[in-house]
Amino acid sequence: MKGFSLEQFMLRAWYGRQSWLLALRPLSAFYGLVVTRRRAAYMEDAARVWQPPVPLIVVGNITLGGTGKTPMCIWLLDYLKAQGLRPGLISRGYGASPQSTPWLLDPDHDDAVTVGDEPLLIAKRCQVPVVIDPDRPQAARHLLASAQVDVIVSDDGLQHYRLGRDLEILMVDAARGLGNARCLPEGPLREPASRVKSVDFVVRNGAVSDSSTDFGMQLKPVALVNLLTGERIRPEHWQGSKQVSAVAGIGNPERFFISLEQLSFEVERHIFSDHAHYSVASFAACDLDRPLIMTEKDAIKCTGFARPNWWYLCVEATMSDAFASQLQQRLATLNPRPA
Repeated sequence: MKGFSLEQFMLRAWYGRQSWLLALRPLSAFYGLVVTRRRAAYMEDAARVWQPPVPLIVVGNITLGGTGKTPMCIWLLDYLKAQGLRPGLISRGYGASPQSTPWLLDPDHDDAVTVGDEPLLIAKRCQVPVVIDPDRPQAARHLLASAQVDVIVSDDGLQHYRLGRDLEILMVDAARGLGNARCLPEGPLREPASRVKSVDFVVRNGAVSDSSTDFGMQLKPVALVNLLTGERIRPEHWQGSKQVSAVAGIGNPERFFISLEQLSFEVERHIFSDHAHYSVASFAACDLDRPLIMTEKDAIKCTGFARPNWWYLCVEATMSDAFASQLQQRLATLNPRPA
């Protein structure tokens, strides 16, 4: 395995419940107290919160490390469109450097360095208006002023309490759960574990079925897509070498590698930091005589210098009928508010 980093070291410690983390408990207790009081202050003072005039759904998490927010956002946006609604998305735009903010994405001309990998991926996949701005209320206002939108999805932002919301969808990795269930820095939690009880839906990425308290989400591989030509091949129809170099710069790269192995690939792992920026030199350690397969989030940053045998694995989230039904019931109770 190549590309191991401090980020991956800490994630392994948190989710592996390593005993040395106990030394960080005083800092963790202080952090938990601060974030709990901060949330309470917003909950008790409505004047500090801006509530958009249309329903807003937050897709977020309380853990560091990938939980499947982007696939969930894509599923949700497609679902809302299928219901006849006109959704738009707001995002912080992590690592983006637009000329100004808020910034309405042009998916045909913007690049991932300028607007961020996840917002660009979502804009291209879902064909909905997307605005990035670290100030989420400002992003939502700009979205409403720039496009005909009757429901807003916030990619992340569960802890951005200045932005009012109607529904909260909390994403959890089914295999890793909440790790050691401790707040930073002893554990991976942005908020205490009790926050799980206050959200509207808990979705466990990787769970094969729903439970009495949460819903399962599966990521289904649907195609291998060539970065240069756009050729799409169903995984079972792959005719190339099964020995591949695999690249992942996401919050939970192991999930991606396991997905490839379940498709019978022999994987040489190359791990990069989440939201990594790439160049040709980034892949010097890869065996480029093999096919190179990466995530779609990575691929969107590599199209300008890709080689002929570079591919990405396209996945789609699948949700149960029960989740869709309960979501529809909740949406039916939400009404637009005066602007």
